[in-house]
Amino acid sequence: MSFINNIKNRAKSLNQTIVLPESLERRTVEATAKILGEEIANVILIGNKGEIEKVAEGLDISRAIFVDPDSFEKMDKYVGDLVELRKNKGMTEEKAEELLKSDPLYLGVMMVKEGMADGMVAGAVNATANVLRPSLQILKTAPGTKLVSAFFVMVVPNCEYGANGTFLFADSGLNQNPNSEELASIALSSAKSFKDLVQVEPVVGMLSHSTMGSAKHADVDKVVEAVKIAKEQNPDVKLDGEFQLDAAIVPSVGASKAPGSEVAGKVNVLVFPDLDSGNIGYKLTQRLAKAEAYGPITQGIAKPVNDLSRGCTADDIVGVVAITAVQASL
Repeated sequence: MSFINNIKNRAKSLNQTIVLPESLERRTVEATAKILGEEIANVILIGNKGEIEKVAEGLDISRAIFVDPDSFEKMDKYVGDLVELRKNKGMTEEKAEELLKSDPLYLGVMMVKEGMADGMVAGAVNATANVLRPSLQILKTAPGTKLVSAFFVMVVPNCEYGANGTFLFADSGLNQNPNSEELASIALSSAKSFKDLVQVEPVVGMLSHSTMGSAKHADVDKVVEAVKIAKEQNPDVKLDGEFQLDAAIVPSVGASKAPGSEVAGKVNVLVFPDLDSGNIGYKLTQRLAKAEAYGPITQGIAKPVNDLSRGCTADDIVGVVAITAVQASL
């Protein structure tokens, strides 16, 4: 069974509720119709029901839960709770009410905080910063997590490497130039995410333009130090580096370039040294290898809120909603 079909089947058994705040976007309502039709999750749409139904003409979204900020019966409670959460940052009742009534992203995150929804998916029309800002302000980071990061699950057709062609690429969506401690945190979070979602043992490779000291540079030193930190923090995770990409995933190259490593040539979790390489890497793989790319999926937020590429399709949204539903159950 494919990765995404497995995720959808897992989501179907969970009966989770996901809020989609970008309800006046056609791709969102197309995804809603598919999610409800396949019974992947319950869906909350934020906005005026009549306006949403106009956007959804020809689609069956009748089983969605519609929440109009102007008539939402829990608005007073949410306003009070947001004031309490952000009072040290100067939040007033007036500001909270204006924010929750005018910005569906904030209202959606408050629904997750209050337990009305199990997770939120947005980003089809909003920048990543706008999606994650309310998440970090209201939900904050998960216990024991030092850094929120983002990854893609990449499914490469007819590929003998990784977990039958399935990989996790991190950080490919959020942290511009992580230092060694941040890279270690990204690696360990990514190992857990791979195990949770793909249900295969993670094998983590820390990527570089160098393999095991073949090049000398401060950028290489950063990755070497990250490997050391990650191994100290969790020695049970199969993790090594620094690796060039081919040494990480191709067994013969790994054996040649890193003969003492148990990880070389077997990697399924690729940790990139910076956002430039992570973003370029996933897009190259998606376009040239015709890979399925699911993400960016966030890790490290107390409850799941996931960003979308603004170039996403309705099917992409369906996939990310299914992943979010599974994340919410973990």
